[in-house]
Amino acid sequence: MPHHKSAVKRVRQTKVRTQRNKTKITMVKSAIKKVRSAVEAGDKSAATNALTNAQSKIARLAKAGVIKPNTAARKTSRLASAVSKLS
Repeated sequence: MPHHKSAVKRVRQTKVRTQRNKTKITMVKSAIKKVRSAVEAGDKSAATNALTNAQSKIARLAKAGVIKPNTAARKTSRLASAVSKLS
């Protein structure tokens, strides 16, 4: 338990931020799953549309500092290569 007033505030802020970040991460994971399922189905147009949506969401997370920039780059790169392998 925190004993200082500032530490109590930090605990409150951390709870709020953690909840907000979990929501954003869940949103991105869902977008990534949509891309992967479209790739597995072999639907190039749906995969391309889902990819652009996922890339923008991943970039927003990286910009906000929820995930690291290299993690965002790795995820977008892997998704893009998976979509580009479709014929």
